[in-house]
Amino acid sequence: MQAKVYFADMRAGHKENLFDKIGRLLQSCGIRERISAGDLVAVKVHFGERGNHTFVRPIFVRRVVDEIKGCQGKPFLTDSSTLYPGERKEAVSALSCAIENGFAYAVVGAPLVMCDGLRGHTEVTVEIAGELLQKVPIGAEIVEADVLLAVSHFKCHELTGFGGTLKNLGMGCSSRAGKLMQHSTVAPKVADKFCTACGLCLKSCAHDAIAIIEGKAKIDPEKCAGCGRCITACLTKAINVQWNEASDLVMKKMCEFALGALQGKGEKALFMNFITQVSPACDCYGHADAPIVNDIGICASTDPVALDQACADLVNNAVGNQGTALTSGFEPGGDKFRGVHPEIDWEVQLKHAEKLGLGTRKYELVRI
Repeated sequence: MQAKVYFADMRAGHKENLFDKIGRLLQSCGIRERISAGDLVAVKVHFGERGNHTFVRPIFVRRVVDEIKGCQGKPFLTDSSTLYPGERKEAVSALSCAIENGFAYAVVGAPLVMCDGLRGHTEVTVEIAGELLQKVPIGAEIVEADVLLAVSHFKCHELTGFGGTLKNLGMGCSSRAGKLMQHSTVAPKVADKFCTACGLCLKSCAHDAIAIIEGKAKIDPEKCAGCGRCITACLTKAINVQWNEASDLVMKKMCEFALGALQGKGEKALFMNFITQVSPACDCYGHADAPIVNDIGICASTDPVALDQACADLVNNAVGNQGTALTSGFEPGGDKFRGVHPEIDWEVQLKHAEKLGLGTRKYELVRI
């Protein structure tokens, strides 16, 4: 059975602008049937790293917020902390970065709440029927929310080929421990040249897995629980994740975390992808390279798998931009994602998500 994916192109005029199209997309997906009066609605967005500019514009998110308020829902914007030491590694820095990137209440009309708490450890363990995982730690505020509405920037990604709704749900809604589960099977590593033996990581570890040996911090993988607290605690950025998972395994785990994020939501979930400024890499970087295709439009659906599949097809059917990170697949129908990241089989995430019952890859594209 096909799922409906609603699509609006980038054309606009005096009778209808892009904000009006966002409203029509959400209404076409039945937003008024999915949000009841008083519902707490988590709008999962990516706040963007400082220096990046390709994340979904806050003024567009404002229209999503307005539609939720029109249903008498109570929206809040949410994101999670990052594994890597950057501008969004804990709530204070992440929310400051979000406001600097334009996600202030005066712009978006909704409060900002980190879904995984102050340091990325506020989580709820959700039981799932996964192929690889049976329990996943999800940001507590995602679980507590009555409704989940994911607003995602559709772009390329260096580990998953592309990043869309599935990645926003799976990676973006997980706690720090969840991100470690997806990215790495072993303990974080210490770069000796950056370690000053300050001891902050020892104080942050609840499992006695860290010791100072010969003037450097050492992590015992047998004791390490993979929580990632030491990564946030380290002021010199000496402790980092070991990026040792094969990309297909990361994608499968990511989809199983998406299953956890949607657990219990039933008909109380909705998804929207912005196929704009389709950059070669994730919005987590402090820069954004030139888009590999021109802006295509905005899609929305109640099916996250169909939505990502439709967006991937729309990107691949576009003409690739010369003078960008794209090295092949310039012609309509060419594989743009492999044209940027040739080693990544991006279809793995779609196949696994469909296998898990998250949705279907078969869709009907409905142009509004």
